[in-house]
Amino acid sequence: MIKKLENDFKEHHIHEECGVFGVFSPQTADLASLAYYGLFALQHRGQESAGIVVNDRGLFTYSKDEGLVNEVFSSEGLKKLGNGNIVVGHVRYATTGSDRKRNAQPIVINHHKGRMALAHNGNLTNSYELRSELEMRGSIFHTTTDSEAICYIIVQERLRTPSIEEAVYEAMGRLEGAYSLVISSPSKLIAARDPHGFRPLCMGKTKDGKIVFASETCALDAVGAEFVRDIAPGEIVTVGAEGIKSDTRRCNTRTKNLCAFEFIYFARPDSVIDGTSVTLARHKAGAFLAQEHPVEADIVMGVPDSGLDAAMGYSEESGIPFKLGFTKNKYIGRTFISPGQEHREQGVNIKLNPIKSIVDGKRIVLIDDSIVRGTTCRGIINQLRKAGAKEIHMRISAPPFISPCYYGTDVDDTDNLIAAHHTVEQIAEIIGVDSLGYLSVEHLREIATQSGNLCTACFDGKYPTVIPKDGNKDKFEKKIGDSSEE
Repeated sequence: MIKKLENDFKEHHIHEECGVFGVFSPQTADLASLAYYGLFALQHRGQESAGIVVNDRGLFTYSKDEGLVNEVFSSEGLKKLGNGNIVVGHVRYATTGSDRKRNAQPIVINHHKGRMALAHNGNLTNSYELRSELEMRGSIFHTTTDSEAICYIIVQERLRTPSIEEAVYEAMGRLEGAYSLVISSPSKLIAARDPHGFRPLCMGKTKDGKIVFASETCALDAVGAEFVRDIAPGEIVTVGAEGIKSDTRRCNTRTKNLCAFEFIYFARPDSVIDGTSVTLARHKAGAFLAQEHPVEADIVMGVPDSGLDAAMGYSEESGIPFKLGFTKNKYIGRTFISPGQEHREQGVNIKLNPIKSIVDGKRIVLIDDSIVRGTTCRGIINQLRKAGAKEIHMRISAPPFISPCYYGTDVDDTDNLIAAHHTVEQIAEIIGVDSLGYLSVEHLREIATQSGNLCTACFDGKYPTVIPKDGNKDKFEKKIGDSSEE
């Protein structure tokens, strides 16, 4: 039975959601280049598409396309965007809507009171209801993302409110789920974070007075901005000619639920999210793993890159030496041709290769951030066996995935989660390890205590919001006949 089921789990990796970036400058400046560097620092959060909108006193110039940041923007392309006093940027991985080019952000809207550009990180849980309501009122959608619904709702509110920030406040009353937003009106830059704080958002300031918003602090570092503070869950921060204003009316209206996977995998190690160093959080996860799942071994290894910090934490706690036992090919980008099933093992070898002199004859503790379907880690285990590993004890710095995520993480189908259908012992047999141990949910909650309560719904099925009836990320791309509605 196990043998039959193991072939049902195809190659899969947990993907990042998106990265947002914005700058307000007191003077007109070359903000496109600044956005380029900021987005480059956030590239790990999305590799499908990238976009930049430059606002020069109400005149919006933008460029967005499928691809990595350095593929979408050339030096000449950045120059064509011109100078401005506001810029909004975005890197995307599809969490709702799969069409990469059409759904590239930021989204630019022209309406009765001017223009608006919006970049969104997260996923709405009531997007289907909102979109249906908007379509019934005559809205015409050009993308298949929930982000466009956010744009239309803000515009609707803007037509009846005195300011863009008040429109955002009213719109937030209609949005459910995860959203960190960076928005440009003709004269203001706005950052807003949902009341649960599912996704991170921070603010910084450059020496010459520019205000910067970004998904992670690593983007602030990349543009020479000093970290000021995190945007609070439910907060709206507006930057304009009159300075910086904060609206906290929606703060503390919900329990904070920052995504735990930000610390396990998503965020860059050099980032600090809501007061917690990502690197230190991963070290803690590894230390907790050593306490929960001790084993006699010769070396501790991490699967590059996100498994390395947790492996060091395991090593320090257990006293077992840490070794860099893999060589990773750094030149494989999005253009690498994924191998077919018959060549899958060769494909894994190209990306990651064990160092035989380190692993041969050794009892190994192998640390990785997660197991989704099991295929990828099984290939890595096979490589280690061929390189002479005597024993392999796998430890995972996250609990087992048993439930889909509706807040922006690419875990959308329980059928594809190996832990939802197998015991830990069965998974160990499927992937070919001598033992397997996961981090407990209880210890996961302790890796980032400074950051407040963490969302662990994909690990325990306890959702902080009402979940959607249709959680498929491509739900707005169904063909005629896929639904009973006509």
